[in-house]
Amino acid sequence: MTREKHVFIGLIAYSKSLKDLSIYPGFLAVEYGKITKKGSVAEFETLNEAGAFSNYKIIKLKDDQFLMPGLVDCHTHAPQFPNIGLGLDRALLEWLSKYTFPLEQRYGDSEFASKVYDTVVQRLLNNGTTTACYFGSLHLEGTLELVKTAIKHHQRALIGKVSMNVKNDAGYYNDTKKEIAEVETFIQEVLKYKSELVQPVVTPRFAISCDKELLTALAKISQKYQCRIQSHLSENRDEVDYVLQMYSDCKTYSDIYDNCHILNERCIMAHAIHLSDEEIQLLGSKGVSIAHCPASNTRLKSGLCPVRKYLDNNLTIGLGTDVAGGDNASIIDAMRRAMDVSTHLELTGNNDYCINWKEAFYLATLGGAKALKLEDKIGNFDAGKDFDALLIDVYVNEGQINEYESTEHAEEHAVSLLQRFIYLGDDRNIVQVYVNGNKVKDILTK
Repeated sequence: MTREKHVFIGLIAYSKSLKDLSIYPGFLAVEYGKITKKGSVAEFETLNEAGAFSNYKIIKLKDDQFLMPGLVDCHTHAPQFPNIGLGLDRALLEWLSKYTFPLEQRYGDSEFASKVYDTVVQRLLNNGTTTACYFGSLHLEGTLELVKTAIKHHQRALIGKVSMNVKNDAGYYNDTKKEIAEVETFIQEVLKYKSELVQPVVTPRFAISCDKELLTALAKISQKYQCRIQSHLSENRDEVDYVLQMYSDCKTYSDIYDNCHILNERCIMAHAIHLSDEEIQLLGSKGVSIAHCPASNTRLKSGLCPVRKYLDNNLTIGLGTDVAGGDNASIIDAMRRAMDVSTHLELTGNNDYCINWKEAFYLATLGGAKALKLEDKIGNFDAGKDFDALLIDVYVNEGQINEYESTEHAEEHAVSLLQRFIYLGDDRNIVQVYVNGNKVKDILTK
């Protein structure tokens, strides 16, 4: 859909920081995908009377609707979507061997890849995920199908061709020289699209599947192209033990990546559950971001990530669904799981570990944008940012949030709408989705 000049009038919600939620009745002006002005309803009326919005399309929200930033998924595996709900009674390494690697091998078939990825991208957009950081498969052409699909459907995305060179029983790995060459080719092919929305990300699967030669080479490629690099870190205790046997000269899992020059401000590490205080300090000093994946951490019995501790140590945290280790493709679900995990940690003796709903909202929006180093473009509604947004109808027909007569003051009513959506809402409440000003979902006009 062609981007236009819009003014939205109604309830607007976004995070200014982890502790600062802004929710108020006002206006938001958007010109060709960029946020240009925001303010109060009174300011809108003054500007409108002066003719400032004479050539804008004015969209007035209903009393029980609000506008919020798009959701950011900092970690998910696009090729694993056909496996959602399978094998979640297994431990991580067994689950990878039995379910994940055999499925991912199928993405050498570009036609199969295209069909699956078309469904994946549309599903995430329907769920309000305007930005996703994807792991693809080992295949160059197959992962380029994911790039094409994200561009086609106007989703903002970081997309990586997975790298592996350590032999495994499934035969799912690459020759080292071939892998290095294909990663660089992949980056070059993505950059040729000159997309506003889709960027490449270097993607070593994890230290178990990549030797030091490959990890070091991938770090150099990331540096050469100044692109992001993503992997997994300290997801499961057995994984940690195994990888430290492989790299016996390293004291910690984080040391392995650091010795290969992977840890830097462009780096996103998924999970990071079992970190020592020394590792927390190291990641913070390097500017590494963490993608917290509470659903898969729980389903695969990997552990409970102490997100509050990491936030208190100034680590940058976003949320991830981690399909198919995670059993839900919605960041709304990830918000709830993040709150649950933090509560479970507090109930087991870790004082002040709870993440409240306002903080979960931050992690799903501005926190995720910061984790992906996209906060200059998305995450909230600051003027100059791209318009990635969701229009939420809290009491939409056939949704699961019931409407009752409210006696709340206007400010209390506004907060209650956002709170209800976070705890109870789903894709039915997301009636419009915008990415960079493009309307990619609209059930209001159907």
